[in-house]
Amino acid sequence: MLFAGRAHPELADRIAKELGIGLVPTTNYDFANGEIFVRFDESVRGADAFVLQAHTEPINKWIMEQLIMIDALRRASAKRISVIVPFYGYARQDKKHKGREPITARLLADLFKTAGADRLITVDLHTSQIQGFFDGPVDHLFALNLLAAHVRSRVDQKRITVVSPDAGRVRVAERWTDVLGSPLAIIHKRRDPNVPNQVKMFEVVGDVKDRICVVVDDMIDTGGTIATAAETLLEFGAAQVIVAATHGILSAPASERLNSAAISEVIVTDTLPISEDKRFPKLTILSIAPLLAEAVRAVFSEDSVTKLVEDQPMLFDK
Repeated sequence: MLFAGRAHPELADRIAKELGIGLVPTTNYDFANGEIFVRFDESVRGADAFVLQAHTEPINKWIMEQLIMIDALRRASAKRISVIVPFYGYARQDKKHKGREPITARLLADLFKTAGADRLITVDLHTSQIQGFFDGPVDHLFALNLLAAHVRSRVDQKRITVVSPDAGRVRVAERWTDVLGSPLAIIHKRRDPNVPNQVKMFEVVGDVKDRICVVVDDMIDTGGTIATAAETLLEFGAAQVIVAATHGILSAPASERLNSAAISEVIVTDTLPISEDKRFPKLTILSIAPLLAEAVRAVFSEDSVTKLVEDQPMLFDK
């Protein structure tokens, strides 16, 4: 049985269509003070339940709604509860950088477990270590092949250089080079020695001259890092800049910033809803629904989910 919160009904409908089933009718509404009420309109006893919610803005509300749905399923005697979080909220705080800071990625995992979740299904975690925060199976899926196939269909693959926008995203970029068979470049930030503590200089490690540079990341929030990366690549002689990321958060002023930047295309998936006011001419949105549906089908039938990651065909010509 597939259940969906109110955050991203379009994705829920797409997944249900891929699975050939209907969403379980659910009554969800807010009380006057903002508290959330949830009730499922049919029996869930003994069900293999999958609970989808997009952790989009207002993120705290939608996370709470999902927790309430999990609790309702547990109390209604669902056999197994699998939580589908295409974008895992609060993942950017996965460790303490300084004293007296929280580890919210772990806190969220604990909340899911306490509510009654048996399993997590998610896409492109900010860091892979978050899988270890949840005491149970975690199916960590990747949108890489979906995004890479689109890029490959649009440009000459032999001219592509995959670019990491900073040192922290190198592992993500390396996966892209494995799939596309392309060289890797890294944008390195350092302080300008002539203007201490104020301005950062950007250097490119790798050959990007006359290349089609594909800047890759797991998410785009305000777009500042990506826009600066594109500008830097063009200064170093890049012929074209394409941006690919799984999660399009696109907080203001990301849309304006990316549309005005020297970028030919920005490619994201629909793990998060992207409202019309956030869309812009250079934006391409690919659906993650087929991948999530395959994961649901595999979990339900006790098949391997790992094969969705490991057994995908390589995209480059050998």
